[in-house]
Amino acid sequence: MPNTIDDWKNYQPGEFYDELISSPGNARLAGKKLLKYLKTLAPSDIEAISKATDASIKAMGISFTVYTDEGNIDRAWPLDIIPRVISKKQWTSASAGLEQRLQALNLFIDDLYHDQKIIKDGIIPEFVLKQSKNYRTECEGVSPAFGTWAHICGTDLVRADDGQFYVLEDNLRVPSGVSYMLENRSIMKRVMPEVFEQVNVAPIGDYPTRLFETLSALSPRKECKPVIAVLTPGIFNSAYFEHAFLAQQMGVELVEGSDLVVEDDIVYMKTIAGLTRVDVIYRRIDDLFLDPEVFDKSSMLGVPGLMRAWKKGNVALANAPGAGVADDKVVYAYVPQVIKYYLDQEPLIANVETFLCYKDNERKYVLDNLDKLVVKPANESGGYGMLVGPHSTKKERETFADLIKDNPRNYIAQPTLALSTAPTIIGKHTPEPRHLDLRPFVLQAKDTYVTTGGLTRVAMKKGSLVVNSSQGGGSKDTWIVDTDSSVSDTSKKEA
Repeated sequence: MPNTIDDWKNYQPGEFYDELISSPGNARLAGKKLLKYLKTLAPSDIEAISKATDASIKAMGISFTVYTDEGNIDRAWPLDIIPRVISKKQWTSASAGLEQRLQALNLFIDDLYHDQKIIKDGIIPEFVLKQSKNYRTECEGVSPAFGTWAHICGTDLVRADDGQFYVLEDNLRVPSGVSYMLENRSIMKRVMPEVFEQVNVAPIGDYPTRLFETLSALSPRKECKPVIAVLTPGIFNSAYFEHAFLAQQMGVELVEGSDLVVEDDIVYMKTIAGLTRVDVIYRRIDDLFLDPEVFDKSSMLGVPGLMRAWKKGNVALANAPGAGVADDKVVYAYVPQVIKYYLDQEPLIANVETFLCYKDNERKYVLDNLDKLVVKPANESGGYGMLVGPHSTKKERETFADLIKDNPRNYIAQPTLALSTAPTIIGKHTPEPRHLDLRPFVLQAKDTYVTTGGLTRVAMKKGSLVVNSSQGGGSKDTWIVDTDSSVSDTSKKEA
């Protein structure tokens, strides 16, 4: 690890926009104090901090599950010790764009399940909706509280070589990762407490309270304190750590489908004292497994009658069934028009340029340039089922060409972005540039709230653009730094 000013000149991000280093040996304004601190650390210090980080992760039981052909593998959460730094000014602008986006998407979803004005007005083709994998006819005519369907959204942002944020995709079904954002901060305060005395890092610890307030606002019973439960598929789910963490942080019940029962269209939780009515369910189960009476008849994860109770307004579900229709990457391409249509505003954060393979001319361009593009199926997540053209083989490109021709509606393509980088510890103590993205979380019920930063995911392999932990990626603590004021007592205590 470099431990003098001159040594940091050896760090070369190359052609990419680097989040911390503006030129060899020099930090961007928001990262100057962090780099000054890093320059005081010897290789032995970095190695000791890295070991302390790994030990803390294991002691705290922070893990995630990877599904493999050999079975499920539980892995310790990967955290790199060099934070990702964003200025408060930049984040204020990005936050406004995220709030705008979710407001428009919720108006869009509500319209789809009611009058479908956006289709009648020719903004989005009707067949895009009818062929959407996540459109639920069972939800037509339902009106959730505040007209909000996606109460928790994880929007993936990337930075390109111009240093600007772009939206890569929206996640409105059961977005995960916020617990790791919180735990990353907790660990960093343990292993590098002194740096928080020097840098004005914005706090993030209010998220569980904000989530609880969002869920509470949805309760159909206003006359009493709402009973809230987190519905999990169980311990073998890849995000079970997060389900348990959030339930514990909010002080609510963690339940599985077998813990709930529906009687007279009201949801009850089984307890040793008898049945207790449940008002709000933060569900971490996909639509198709929610209610075997309506969706997958063989599902053992859901609750028979849950949809009846929801439609009658006797229980709130967050996120609402059917919200995933806006997860569709073909719909993503239309979000700028969605924002303009419902809010009469220009998007504050731009989309990544997107080619729709159902359009003949765009499909031809994609097929002719598979070696240069990233191709994604419309409704996959986690980095699965995609083609990264520059890193693909001829056989893989031929396979994707056939897939696109067979079902053009199901594929979109985007340019291979020059994703931003940040110094990342590789080996024992060597910082090297690695590509990253950012998943902020946005809450919406009566009010809208955007996390201060989000979960930074980093591709640990040199040159890789795949940041997902299930694909070998890591993570970083995300610091929103106020460059216009000095460190306050609040930031010291709460960052």
